[in-house]
Amino acid sequence: MEKNMGSFDRFARGFIAIFLLALNIKGLISGGVAVAAVIVAVVFLLTSLFGFCPIYGLLGFNTRKIS
Repeated sequence: MEKNMGSFDRFARGFIAIFLLALNIKGLISGGVAVAAVIVAVVFLLTSLFGFCPIYGLLGFNTRKIS
């Protein structure tokens, strides 16, 4: 599993994940929207932590700068 996400991409996903989880914890979203937000947040956190996005891999995208 080769990393295919750049640092900005990883930061943005982490920020969005934390934001979605905060909305859920504060009770600003509920029901199906809350469930979907938690699922997206978990996926974003995992891809951010590992630096690998399976969809990027399937589509051949790579935002990681190779020096």
